[in-house]
Amino acid sequence: MKEKQKAVVVFSGGQDSTTCLFWALKKFDEVLAVTFDYGQRHKLEIECASSIAKELGVEHHILDMALLNQLAPNALTRDEIEVSEGEEGTLPSTFVEGRNMLFLTFAGVFAKVKGAKHIVTGVCETDFSGYPDCRDIFIKSLNVTMNLAMDYPFVLHTPLMWIDKAQTWEMADKLGKLEYIREKTLTCYNGIKGDGCGECPACHLRKRGLDNYLKSKGE
Repeated sequence: MKEKQKAVVVFSGGQDSTTCLFWALKKFDEVLAVTFDYGQRHKLEIECASSIAKELGVEHHILDMALLNQLAPNALTRDEIEVSEGEEGTLPSTFVEGRNMLFLTFAGVFAKVKGAKHIVTGVCETDFSGYPDCRDIFIKSLNVTMNLAMDYPFVLHTPLMWIDKAQTWEMADKLGKLEYIREKTLTCYNGIKGDGCGECPACHLRKRGLDNYLKSKGE
């Protein structure tokens, strides 16, 4: 049954967060989207998020997180840093220190002001490239911390936490939004919408998941 509640979706305009946005729109009465501008290499990401939110009629807010760019140089914010997958025991060059912790904390402040207790994010442990702030234990810990810090009953939702990319595509399909997400979202590290550049780690992961899902359907 649909809850008569308000939710805030942490929204980048990518496959995962857009799937979560559609999930939230089905589950909650009112949904707001918040996107963070942290000096990411491709401003198209923010434009993509804004375009999707506008098309879906979702109230959209862009918050300035430029300080994160100064604190944590990485391949997503610096042209001179090459996008690369980490060697065994190391994180990829796309890892942004503290990003999810800061994003969710600021989303919490925003949500409380807006009277929303539900916060939705697309992190997962299955296809998470080893990012420590995508783990379930981190989300549960931060949920408790935010509730104590702001004396407010936040609920952090992670619809994708225990599923892989193929299952994420399956979720999108069950929501009736597979083609929409395939064509209009931006996951590519090189800033190309839809199926992307086909070369970067994000595109490889996305395509492999889609191919596996379509294969499982016999397509």
